[in-house]
Amino acid sequence: MMLPKQLQDMINKQINMEFFSAYLYLGLAAKCEQLHYRGAAQWLRAQAAEEKEHAMRFFEFLVDYDVPVTLMPIEAPNVDPNSLLEVFEQSLAHEQKVSKSIEEIFAAVMEQKAYSAFQLLSWFLTEQIEEEKTVRNIVRTLQVIKDDVPSLIEFDRQLGSRTSENS
Repeated sequence: MMLPKQLQDMINKQINMEFFSAYLYLGLAAKCEQLHYRGAAQWLRAQAAEEKEHAMRFFEFLVDYDVPVTLMPIEAPNVDPNSLLEVFEQSLAHEQKVSKSIEEIFAAVMEQKAYSAFQLLSWFLTEQIEEEKTVRNIVRTLQVIKDDVPSLIEFDRQLGSRTSENS
């Protein structure tokens, strides 16, 4: 089966976006380390690993269809949050951007009747619902906690229990 050129290009761009996501989460993890939120830093490292896995799913899809993979430069993320809440607000905004990109690819799949990509994109649509929900819940919790130090310490500890295996 042949994958239309437009979809090849869109998926190659998505690979770049997923690797950028990993960079963003690593940058946010570094910022959390500076802010002494080691649990959140661990959560973000696990998220970065997950984003690399997402990039590789798209990569392997193209390889399986004998489509050239075009690796593009990865832009340096702009990471300058001043609080844990801002870290996760930036994460949520980014996940929403990723969701929009995946929805655009899915729309192109349907429009071009490239049904061989349907399952892959369906998986990513479901994954993005979960990604946004998880980060949105973290944002809401941090909005409730505000500046309550004991609660922030406990929540940071809870975030740190995430590993790349249980993400």
